Amino acid sequence: MAIIVFQHSDSNRPGRLGSTLRDHAHPLDVRRLDLGDPVPVDFDNVSGVVTLGGPQDVGDGSPWMDAELAFLRSAHERQLPLVGICLGAQLIAHALGGEVKESVEPEVGFYDLTLSSAAHVDTVFSGVAWQHKTFCHHACEVSTLPPGAVALASSAACKIQAFKAGMRTYAFQYHFEVDPALALAINEHGGEYPVPAETLASELETHYPAFARISDRMCENLAAHVFPAAKLVGASGG
Repeated sequence: MAIIVFQHSDSNRPGRLGSTLRDHAHPLDVRRLDLGDPVPVDFDNVSGVVTLGGPQDVGDGSPWMDAELAFLRSAHERQLPLVGICLGAQLIAHALGGEVKESVEPEVGFYDLTLSSAAHVDTVFSGVAWQHKTFCHHACEVSTLPPGAVALASSAACKIQAFKAGMRTYAFQYHFEVDPALALAINEHGGEYPVPAETLASELETHYPAFARISDRMCENLAAHVFPAAKLVGASGG
């Protein structure tokens, strides 16, 4: 059994989330659909799915995107653990019937995040400050939630920074997975709106210690409370 990880660029890697999942004995099967890797042919031996960020946009005509969207939709329908980050969050939203639009105000750097009342009682956010700084890098965002989904976090410029759909599908617009090197790489290679590297380096020096503590806690919560159920669900999925 392995967690399928859809990686969409060299700079958007699993980061601390991947390390935490491996520490919890979850093998990772990283797929680069943008480089020609295939989606799995079925869900045998799939214990969960993580879809990461990338410079692409939902609906931009990338030839691999429809296949990933179909796989994400099927994973959700099978109630497998499914986690999306940035582009991955947008792909999940689109796959499940939500809408993604260009942001009025792109967010690049550290921004104030506020948890919703639903997040206050969600185990994924256990021990996470209700307001904190987090790293963002996006020029598009989820504008309409999928049917039945619940918003979990917001920022001043982005109403839907995180959401939950069903029992085991979580989507995050922000990059809780990054370390400083990943944040700098995403800023350099991740799209049309980079901030000066020295500006981001200064923000990292100021905000990273607190950000890392909160992000580590979130990764531990995801590994402990979301992915273990995959072993039971995945065993019966075909």
